[in-house]
Amino acid sequence: MPMEQIDQQLFLFLNSANSPFWDDIMFFLSMKLVWAPLYLAILVWMGMKFGKKIWILLLLIALAIFLSDRISVLIKDLVARPRPCHETSLQGLVHMVRGVCGGSHGFVSSHAANSFNVAFLSLLLFRKKWYTVFIILWASAVSYSRIYLGVHYPGDIVGGAVLGAFIGWGICKLFSLYERKTLVKV
Repeated sequence: MPMEQIDQQLFLFLNSANSPFWDDIMFFLSMKLVWAPLYLAILVWMGMKFGKKIWILLLLIALAIFLSDRISVLIKDLVARPRPCHETSLQGLVHMVRGVCGGSHGFVSSHAANSFNVAFLSLLLFRKKWYTVFIILWASAVSYSRIYLGVHYPGDIVGGAVLGAFIGWGICKLFSLYERKTLVKV
């Protein structure tokens, strides 16, 4: 069975496990502004941990957000894979919540890229087991909500998660390089 068919079958299985109760929760999880308090808490913690270095870290975080968002959109445009809710062969099979589908292309998921970007960048900076478990579960829940809502295939999510994790890791490496350079000068 080709990979695209496996992805479609897995999507249909995961998307079909729905209920009115979970519809509202998954819709809520998928909203970007809902997570502003979490992002603010992460930034405050970074400020407490890194002191004056927070300013360079904020510039790098802005770069990470820009890269994650823009690269995911670029890949969507290049691959041009329809979202499940736009796929004509799946008409009537996709559970959608509140009729929201999004743009026409879905690979890779920007939600997954952005949430795993935040997760990996922050977990590598904090290096606390409890936080790592929490932030990976958070990024996974946000990402899964996109399948539940009918707007992404599992492959879209995996692609976005890998992209976001790679960008978060790379930005963390840039910050580590900056820290090493500033320690040498002291």
